[in-house]
Amino acid sequence: MNDPTRPRIGNQTAFSASSIMRPFEYAIANGFDAFEWFPDKKESGAGWDENDLSKETRAWIRDTSVAHDVKLTVHAPWQFNPLKVDAREHLAGTTAFAMDIGALLVNIHYYPDEGAVSFMNAVAPLVRLLSRAGIKLSIENTPHTRPDDFNELFGIMKRMQHSEHIGMCLDIGHANLCSATRNDYLKFVDMLDAGLPIIHVHMHENFGDQDSHLPLFTGPAGRDGAGINGIMRRLRKRGFSGCIILEQWPQPPGPLIDARNRLLSIIG
Repeated sequence: MNDPTRPRIGNQTAFSASSIMRPFEYAIANGFDAFEWFPDKKESGAGWDENDLSKETRAWIRDTSVAHDVKLTVHAPWQFNPLKVDAREHLAGTTAFAMDIGALLVNIHYYPDEGAVSFMNAVAPLVRLLSRAGIKLSIENTPHTRPDDFNELFGIMKRMQHSEHIGMCLDIGHANLCSATRNDYLKFVDMLDAGLPIIHVHMHENFGDQDSHLPLFTGPAGRDGAGINGIMRRLRKRGFSGCIILEQWPQPPGPLIDARNRLLSIIG
């Protein structure tokens, strides 16, 4: 049984995979203890969405994850913006899927366009729905959101009902592209309020030029791992015990195992 205080490490579905199930099967076969389902269907037909997985398949996913002690999370389609009515309606399918497979968390991006209060009000019904199912909501930084945006948002959200079910998804690749912390994702974390809850993490790399989602330790950390060591120290200080998701599907996928093993050696 896993130590409940140790972060879990997993990979994610990918529109480029040969089948919907291939990344999940890889996670099970190689002993990952977390996995994220990301509905990401392209106009070309590549990828998948919730409608592609039957009730029976969802039950199999749930039962398989329980049998192998794998914690599941769901990343809502990246286009989902809770400020838009049509997106809210679409998220009902994502939420139902998360419940069917026994996911512990649903992740969405933060859209600060209309201000933190408007965003909080837009996600409040989703938080109420997920909290009844014991599912948390994480809100992810994009390349266009700054630490101050999250400090403001969570300063407001801590006063809302069911706030214990809400936290931040720290995406270090996006933090590396943020205009306020370009090529310095450690600075991004250091600028977050000490009490801001980080409950989920996405890990991938880039060189500060584009959101290239390089496998961990194949970008800048391949030459110098100080940044990843620094992130893990900061997460440990914050008491982080959630899931770390490796957001890529390299071919061949061996770098995922290498990244997982190196992270485990850092965690200790």
